[in-house]
Amino acid sequence: MSSRDRKKPSVYRKLQRLRSVVNSTAVNKTSIIVDASRYIEELKEKVELLDQETGTSGISTSQNPLPMQVAVEALEKGFLINVFLEKNCPGLLVSILEIFEELGLDVLDARVSCQENFQLEAIGGENQSNAEGIDAQMVKQAVMQAISKWSENI
Repeated sequence: MSSRDRKKPSVYRKLQRLRSVVNSTAVNKTSIIVDASRYIEELKEKVELLDQETGTSGISTSQNPLPMQVAVEALEKGFLINVFLEKNCPGLLVSILEIFEELGLDVLDARVSCQENFQLEAIGGENQSNAEGIDAQMVKQAVMQAISKWSENI
C-alpha cells in the first residue's frame, strides 16, 4: 500500500469529522469546506457579540489606528478596568485618570506599565458624589474616547 493510498482514508476521516463538527449535510469536499468556512464566520460573529456583552473589545479601525483592548468589569462597588495598547503611550495615563475623575471614580488600586507597551489595570471605586448611575459600558466608552482623543493629539 503506497503512502498516497494510506492518506486517502485519513483525509476522508478528517473531512467527515469536520462535516460533523459544522453540522454539514454536504457530501463532497468543496461543499464541506464551504460549510466549515460559513460556520467559522458565524462563530466570529458570536464572539463579537459576546465581547460586546462582556465589555471586552479588541479595536483597530481607521478612526483609531492604535490597536487596543479595553475591558471593564463591574465589581460590588466600582469597576475593574484593564487597558492594553501595543505601544508605549506617554501621557495616556493622565488622560485616563482625568476620565476617572469626570466619572466620579476614585482609583483604589492600579498597576501601570509604560515600557514597550501601555498596560493599565485599575480598580475604580465610585465616590460618594456619584454613587449611582454609571455602568461598566459607560466606563468602557469613556476610556475608549479618552484614548481616541489622546491619539488625535499625538
